[in-house]
Amino acid sequence: MSDALISHHAELNPQPGAPREPRALDVVTPDADGNINCDVVIIGSGMGGSTFAHALRDSGLDIVIVERGDFLPREVQNWSAESVFGEGRYRNAEQWLDSADQPFSPGVFYYVGGNTKFYGAMLPRFREEDFGEIQHAEGVSPAWPISYADLEPWYAEAEKLYRVHGQAGSDPSEPWRSGPFPQPALEHDPALRALEQSMRRSGLKPFVMPAAVDYGDSGACVLCSTCDGYPCLMDAKADAEVSALRPALRSASIKLMTRTAVNRLVTAADGRSVIEAHGVFEGREVKLQAQRFVLACGAVNSAALLFKSANEQHPEGLGNRSGQLGRNYMVHNSTFMLAVDPRRRNPVMFQKTLALNDWYSAGPGNAFPLGNVQMLGKIREPMITAMRPWLPRFASRYITDHSVDLYLTSEDLPTQENRVIYDTSRGAIKVHWTPNNLKAHEELVSKTSHIMRKAGYPLILNARMGIATNSHQCGTAVMGDDPTSSVLDVDCKMHDLDNVWVVDSSFFPSSAAVNPALTIAANALRVADVFKRQLP
Repeated sequence: MSDALISHHAELNPQPGAPREPRALDVVTPDADGNINCDVVIIGSGMGGSTFAHALRDSGLDIVIVERGDFLPREVQNWSAESVFGEGRYRNAEQWLDSADQPFSPGVFYYVGGNTKFYGAMLPRFREEDFGEIQHAEGVSPAWPISYADLEPWYAEAEKLYRVHGQAGSDPSEPWRSGPFPQPALEHDPALRALEQSMRRSGLKPFVMPAAVDYGDSGACVLCSTCDGYPCLMDAKADAEVSALRPALRSASIKLMTRTAVNRLVTAADGRSVIEAHGVFEGREVKLQAQRFVLACGAVNSAALLFKSANEQHPEGLGNRSGQLGRNYMVHNSTFMLAVDPRRRNPVMFQKTLALNDWYSAGPGNAFPLGNVQMLGKIREPMITAMRPWLPRFASRYITDHSVDLYLTSEDLPTQENRVIYDTSRGAIKVHWTPNNLKAHEELVSKTSHIMRKAGYPLILNARMGIATNSHQCGTAVMGDDPTSSVLDVDCKMHDLDNVWVVDSSFFPSSAAVNPALTIAANALRVADVFKRQLP
């Protein structure tokens, strides 16, 4: 898209197409001594942090949102597969270590809006049964201390905030709803209709996924092929910055601090409350003093920050009396599937609509839950080259020109051994992760492959995602009623601290088998409601 067209589109749609940088008065910097004083510090501006801040926009509290990254630049490379995937232009996370001390580049991004700047904008609810105990092929998924009914009103609020498009009743596994989707469902790209019809002839119930895009009613979304995994050049993806943070910053009492990495929380002498957050802003040390602290750094980074904040009162990590901090790390079992018909090109643009949940739960054709199948955004040659550099580019280009691309997700189970720690000797995050519940995932791959071959795609290529594919990370500070077996209470306040909450996906007792983003947002709204009601 040309610069002139971008400018013209922005004029027609001033809010979605506005510059990413907020007004100067929205951004706060420390005083000459490196200090900032406020009522509430929110660390992280992703789905949890920005949604929580949005919920507090009328509270009158003096709030500072701290983001370690900067604003993602608005440029034509936003929509370039070669730039985004081939060159890794926007990858800015430090390397982490696996259990063998081998470094890897995690799939996380440090920008205002967090990982949502790159997510696929599909926002499903968890199923009602996901909140209860579920028997899986290789173990038990534990029950949550809250029910779907507890979260349902907040799911509805989150869907309104993120302008979710959908159609109630189309997903055979969907939970009950108190009202309709706020926006009408998208329609499948014409290139997907034959596949949908083939699935229906096989007895399945494909549906259109709930999508958070600014489409229709003069919205900025054009249903392009560069949504999933890309930043949106038109700000038409309902990410955390666009949908929650920018409206929150219209409040005079809410400010944003960018390019600031918080590396330690400091407690009062008795160890019962946090009084300061220490970090680095543009090369100099800063201290943020507040009455309340809210962590939303992501499940791995929130746990790492608490480990780095260990002190005499909390020798195993801040708030880790239970020994559960960092444990129960989950990221989903996931597979990229390319179904290829060498005889016909795939002209699809917006591919990420079609999904299957027929095998999500146990049923007549599967003894145990298998998971979710959904379309990926269209896979292009630079993505394959980045994953399989040994494959000649002409071959990967031919494959992707003739493929339909799917993402298969199965639930992984929380275990004590799958955990995150902070290795102080190496100054690095270390992730211990061994996939589990793979029998179910392998059956999901097998069933989906069969369906795609019946639909006329004779060549099926699969790639199971490894330790670096962790955008669905969760579970490192689980919530619960018992302080001896959980890190957070049911309102996501730390058991061991009087003024610290965690509102990213750390609190998840289980991972379900769908994208966690809407559940993070709904829970942030729920926790913020309790937070406001408990103010003096």
